[in-house]
Amino acid sequence: MEKIVQFLESKGIRPTAMRLMTYKRLAELNVAISLGDLEKDFKISERSTLFRTMKAFEEKGIVHQIEDGTGVIKYALCEENCECEVGNDLHLHFHCNNCNETVCLTEHKIPHINLPDGYITEDINLVVKGICEKCSGNLD
Repeated sequence: MEKIVQFLESKGIRPTAMRLMTYKRLAELNVAISLGDLEKDFKISERSTLFRTMKAFEEKGIVHQIEDGTGVIKYALCEENCECEVGNDLHLHFHCNNCNETVCLTEHKIPHINLPDGYITEDINLVVKGICEKCSGNLD
């Protein structure tokens, strides 16, 4: 837990109990998670506190949002030294149509996209949909 405290403090985040529990849970997951699902993981939590925690994490570059086409925003931890902004460190996401899990494919970067004059990029979100590695082995 001390490493998490140090990490949060290095990002300018005060390590409250909710922030420590949230970061620990996100670090345990290998998939992106919605606010609602994260809320279910904690017996005692206020949705507003959890929402503010995720917003603080996002502002400090600890997590990033994923819009995977399900209509629910999901969150995943950023990689170390991630900038999570257009032109830097943007990567693919994969949503499994079978198990409904969404994962970051951080080794697959989104290339720079040249838009026509007058267009300004504010966000890029690329989600590939299909059957994940875990589920494709179950389809035999």
